Amino acid sequence: MKNIFILLIFSTLLIYSCSESSSSISDNVDNAITDDNDDNNNTNSWLIDKDLVFDGGPGKDGIPALDNPTLITQAENDYLSDEDLVIGLKFGDQVVAFPHKILDWHEIINTDIDNLSLAIIYCPLTGTAVGWDRNFNNTKTTFGVSGLLYKNNIIPYDRATDSNWSQLKLQCVNGKLIGENPIIIVLPEMKWGLWRKLYKQTKLVSTKTGHQRNYNNYPYGDYKTDNQYFIFPIDPLKNNISAKERVHAIIYNNQAKIYRFNDFGNGKIITDTFQNKEYIIIGNQDFIISFEITDQTSNLEFTYNFKDTEIILSDNEGNNWNLFGEAISGPRKGTFLETAKTSMMGYYFSMESFYPNLLIYN
Repeated sequence: MKNIFILLIFSTLLIYSCSESSSSISDNVDNAITDDNDDNNNTNSWLIDKDLVFDGGPGKDGIPALDNPTLITQAENDYLSDEDLVIGLKFGDQVVAFPHKILDWHEIINTDIDNLSLAIIYCPLTGTAVGWDRNFNNTKTTFGVSGLLYKNNIIPYDRATDSNWSQLKLQCVNGKLIGENPIIIVLPEMKWGLWRKLYKQTKLVSTKTGHQRNYNNYPYGDYKTDNQYFIFPIDPLKNNISAKERVHAIIYNNQAKIYRFNDFGNGKIITDTFQNKEYIIIGNQDFIISFEITDQTSNLEFTYNFKDTEIILSDNEGNNWNLFGEAISGPRKGTFLETAKTSMMGYYFSMESFYPNLLIYN
């Protein structure tokens, strides 16, 4: 029954995308990694196991990325409920929410906010979202959906060089930019009801995307809640944690450590060391965010201070800090904590699949 449902999912995506009929899966994968440009010596080289790269079905750009979608105000919102998850961005005075409801159908949003050129890379199958700066080697690019998956995770491609990237490995894995790492912009994740309360001035992506989609319809059925249901097979999990539990991961030096919502109770700060770096991880039942302690902040003593306002932390100097590590009052106002730049939320299984020696905070 699941196999039939999977076929229905991809048939629906294919119809919506109006993409050309695809050939066999192996042909599509081979075509996706073949380039007639003779000066690209890395065309057929991959930093991941090519045998684990699968064609997801809709084909290249069959799932259409959005480029600078229309933003609307809270008052204009007619599709998000308070329980819906969003990815949040605050950049200068600009505050924007990128809803899962939009990303489930488009996976990538390329946007320009002030002088920030950002790609939100989201994978509905691994539940992972991260922001990437779109500037590489003095060239600004945009990203598209290649249609390929590695360990159930999205492989975006950049349109400037047609190189393929792994979202969860945080690296270009095939093409002219092979081996390059993106500059990461951490985007907190939380429910819309809390986000709009914290940032009343927020804008959000409109459903008027130019594509015919029912954004109130989740396209993968019970995928989010069925811990036995995967589009492509996964290795048996080593730990007694539900596969689709949402966790916060810090990824560094090809290793990852995760933190779970139940580590935080009603709200607390965890101080932890990982890969010889010291972090503070702040969380409650609604969000988890992490920051690296540097020489500039090592003398600060932080206190959890979240009371449904923008402030999540206070310190012994009298500074108050928000979700983005910005001091919004106090002697350090306008300065920033060092965000744990390789951190993101996602399904537990995805972290173990990519990082078999996964560490679990306890």
